Amino acid sequence: MPKILIVEDDVAFCTMLKTFLQKKEYQVSTAFSGNEAVLQIQEETYDIVLTDVRLPDRDGITLLEDIKAKNSETQVIVMTGYAEINMAVNAIKQGAFDYISKPFNPDTILQTIKKALKVGKQETKTTENKVTPTKKIINVVNESFVKGVSDASKKLNEYVALVAPTRMSVLVIGDSGTGKEYVASSIHKVSTRADKPFVAVDCGAIPKEIASSEFFGHIKGSFTGAVNDKVGHFEAANGGTLFLDEIGNLSYELQVQLLRALQERKIKPVGSNKEIEVDIRVIAATNEDLSHAVKEGEFREDLYHRLNEFSIKVPPLKDRIEDLMLFANHFLEESNEELDKHVVGFADEVLDTFKKYNWPGNLRELKNIVKRSVLLSQGDMIIMDVLPNDIAYASHNAKQTYGLFKNQNEQELILDALEKANGNKAKAARMLSIDRKTLYNKLKQYDISL
Repeated sequence: MPKILIVEDDVAFCTMLKTFLQKKEYQVSTAFSGNEAVLQIQEETYDIVLTDVRLPDRDGITLLEDIKAKNSETQVIVMTGYAEINMAVNAIKQGAFDYISKPFNPDTILQTIKKALKVGKQETKTTENKVTPTKKIINVVNESFVKGVSDASKKLNEYVALVAPTRMSVLVIGDSGTGKEYVASSIHKVSTRADKPFVAVDCGAIPKEIASSEFFGHIKGSFTGAVNDKVGHFEAANGGTLFLDEIGNLSYELQVQLLRALQERKIKPVGSNKEIEVDIRVIAATNEDLSHAVKEGEFREDLYHRLNEFSIKVPPLKDRIEDLMLFANHFLEESNEELDKHVVGFADEVLDTFKKYNWPGNLRELKNIVKRSVLLSQGDMIIMDVLPNDIAYASHNAKQTYGLFKNQNEQELILDALEKANGNKAKAARMLSIDRKTLYNKLKQYDISL
């Protein structure tokens, strides 16, 4: 049974992770500080060490030296809520196998642990054998998407370039899966704060009981379970950017605390009488109508205006159909590298299916579908057989509806495409998957003039 040591000062999170891994038949030990971990490492040999990057008594990355000195085959996975590429590279240089950001999906940590165990068995002391993990972790931490060439994407990119150099707070609005965190990260990377931390917080994933501690930190002994001082998200992002995802999920009480922190640029850790000055830029994101929430009294109006100094609407994938294959090919390359596969492209029928599908889950759904298809593919091309039935079925129906022509929806489809293409007939024809001559004939048939 593989042995895992978790080094984490957040007792609640540490306990939860330990319970989860034990259910997966791992033998798990815990340490709440770096020094405690060193003592356990000297007494026991571990296959995996999961360590937080920020510990109360020492930097989690420096712990790598002691771990590797004891047993070079022990694989170290660094956990952090402060996703910075320079820290990831530093961790890799020190000998870490991988680097993951909190909060993480349980399946993600399991997959990473399995990979680490496999490498641990095969690893030698040569530098050549350590190249692959380095390349993979940089891709995980610095995950990016292509910018897109559609009108909607160009407008989005223009807004990012316009607001990034300023100090303005930004509200990113968009459906689930459209890439709101990517937009926020893009703003940070081309801002004057690019060399400072970018801290992403999922407001919907923080339990109400510990929300204040998560945002503002706490001091040792301030409440049951607070065995060490904790740095909150605000202090961690000091000098950089704090990204608040799904801001509408914050409780009303926390909204009041957040507003005060933004107005005064000062925070007070739970249990402390000392205020800490912070210099941060806030980018918030939501997939709901916050203005409606304000009218309903569910979201503070003053906080809404504080966050909404500049708003950016991220378009759904169905409005960026010209970008579809750019994204699909990008995700194909990512999936090939992650799954160690060599799929070269998509069959024509699959491409047609992708174009007909509505993509309600947006980029996230496309990424998942491509990754699943790469995993299931036995040959060089992704074919229809590996696509989920609901996508194949939905796009087949859509294809029949449009392909029959002279149906009750045809005129509506043409008008919708022309509107999205801003009257550009060539672009509208591409969106409809027909040639321009056919479109011109249809415009004449329905007496549509531009």
